[in-house]
Amino acid sequence: MSGPLTEAPAPARRSLLLVLPLLTFALLAGIFFLRLRSGADPAAIPSALIGKPAPAFALAAMPGLNANGAPVPGLSRDDLLGRVTVVNFWASWCAPCQIEHPQLMRLAREPGVRLVGIDYKDTAENGRRFLTRNGVPFAAVGMDTEGRAGIDFGVYGVPETFIIGPDGTIRDKLVGIVTPENYAGVLDKIRAAGVPAAR
Repeated sequence: MSGPLTEAPAPARRSLLLVLPLLTFALLAGIFFLRLRSGADPAAIPSALIGKPAPAFALAAMPGLNANGAPVPGLSRDDLLGRVTVVNFWASWCAPCQIEHPQLMRLAREPGVRLVGIDYKDTAENGRRFLTRNGVPFAAVGMDTEGRAGIDFGVYGVPETFIIGPDGTIRDKLVGIVTPENYAGVLDKIRAAGVPAAR
């Protein structure tokens, strides 16, 4: 009599093991859906550095990169002082960066917006080829070949964009690409950091 009683729950356990992953997935999907419906920005990953000074860095220029007939300079923390600066971490190997690039070209044409780039874990040759082919939206480009500046900024993965105030403080962070859909919101955040609106 004891044998059948101990074996009976086995099919129930198997069913539970099959259903549990589905329930977990449904729960996570529900949370994600509610966040989207609430208007929360899925790209808004909080950064511990917001409100703090941008980390110190000094990055060499990309060799051979020119824009408007002049070499594009490298980038350091000192270059972030004195005016609002938008810092975009990107790479030639990054597929989303290809999608984002037209919006960066558009952003660079906005009055008063200073956009600079940090080429993350890339080679100068590949980065230069990417910008030569797609256009140079950046006033300066620093080569973060080893990814040290990215680590100091808390970069999760490219592309990521930081808005730096005139005092060198990180005002905001966007994880993911700038798109036609979120472009106006990104520009609003840049204006809020101190860039005057176009007249």
